[in-house]
Amino acid sequence: MQTPDEIRRDLPADLTRAESEELAALAMRLQALHPGPAPSFRDELRRKLLGVRRSKRGGGRTPSAVRALAGTYAAAGTLLLAIVAAGLAGLGPFAAG
Repeated sequence: MQTPDEIRRDLPADLTRAESEELAALAMRLQALHPGPAPSFRDELRRKLLGVRRSKRGGGRTPSAVRALAGTYAAAGTLLLAIVAAGLAGLGPFAAG
């Protein structure tokens, strides 16, 4: 929860002192009426936004899973290059000209 000084620091500099005080008071009332979400929710949201997976083992992807994923991408890339080469050679459905 922010203090009134922290709230005033975030306000535009061109506000009068009265406007600044009024907005800080409003912000404090809103914070009191609607507190922030629970820490567990914020943690889960942070993990989702950062793309961090929570596993029961306590870690991310294992090295063998990373190797398998890299191998799959390499095989797919090689297959696509073979299809392009066949097309440039005049073979297959993607043949040039």
